[in-house]
Amino acid sequence: MNKFPMTKMGAEALRRELDDLKQVQRPRVIESISIAREHGDLKENAEYHAAREEQSFIEGRIADYEARLSNAQVIDITEIPNSGKIIFGVTVTLFDVNEDKEVTYQIVGEHEADVKQNKLSIVSPIARALIGKELDDEVTIQTPGGSRVYEVISVDHI
Repeated sequence: MNKFPMTKMGAEALRRELDDLKQVQRPRVIESISIAREHGDLKENAEYHAAREEQSFIEGRIADYEARLSNAQVIDITEIPNSGKIIFGVTVTLFDVNEDKEVTYQIVGEHEADVKQNKLSIVSPIARALIGKELDDEVTIQTPGGSRVYEVISVDHI
């Protein structure tokens, strides 16, 4: 079975979410189902059906998160010596030549990606173009809006 890269922080966040689902959400919905059962006829009991639907959703998320963790290759970037080369897990600061501004991204696994938090998936076009580049390299990336030119300002293992 293929292993998928995941940062240590991403794995910890997923474990916390899984714990919440198992320790808080699952017992809460089970309690809701038992209370709804006490209201009588289950065929026309909207509370019961809503609780069962929520239970199904929670169980699906638990299964998904457990599968992700079991197939994860957790990488702690702080354990890897910084060579100035862009690899999975690094936080890279780039100078966007086109817009004359700095941008910072962390390269993470597919399930951890969040553009709003500047976390790029390892399979994204920008991350793929950056992998293997080094400090002070200039990188041209093809985007739907045209070519973008970036200069690598820093590569941090944080």
